[in-house]
Amino acid sequence: MTTQHPADAELAAQPVAYWTGVAYQATIARIRTHLAELGTSQPQFWILRHLSRDDLSVDGQGRTVTELRDAMTTYLRPEDDLATEAETLLAKGWITRDGDDRLWITGAGEEARMTVKRHAPAIREEMHEGIDDADYVTTVKVLRRLILNSGDPEGVLA
Repeated sequence: MTTQHPADAELAAQPVAYWTGVAYQATIARIRTHLAELGTSQPQFWILRHLSRDDLSVDGQGRTVTELRDAMTTYLRPEDDLATEAETLLAKGWITRDGDDRLWITGAGEEARMTVKRHAPAIREEMHEGIDDADYVTTVKVLRRLILNSGDPEGVLA
């Protein structure tokens, strides 16, 4: 694909799967770079979020790695190894493990989660530079329609 500024008719003929794939890879890479600069990884942040009663944990209870993986199945990447990421969090003192192999967020882990959360608006601002909200909304609506037209194989719009 070209990096020049093609005419609208040429853009309309280009494959959406190519561009959504490139956008996905680029945005994930940038997000992961930001998180690494904050001393964590995206999977580690997801683990913290799923263990925090102030975030994605519905009951504030600990979770096993398998339960965490099941909860994240729609967005984990093939290279994401939650068991290894959990071990890193244990070494940092951001989570603990109980006798039933359930992971629990610690005060330090909650603090780390909140640090990343505070940086999220700046990350979003950088990635949305030059894109007004109306164009972004239109893009999301178009992508949602493409998903529906494709039969919504992952059930994300159900």
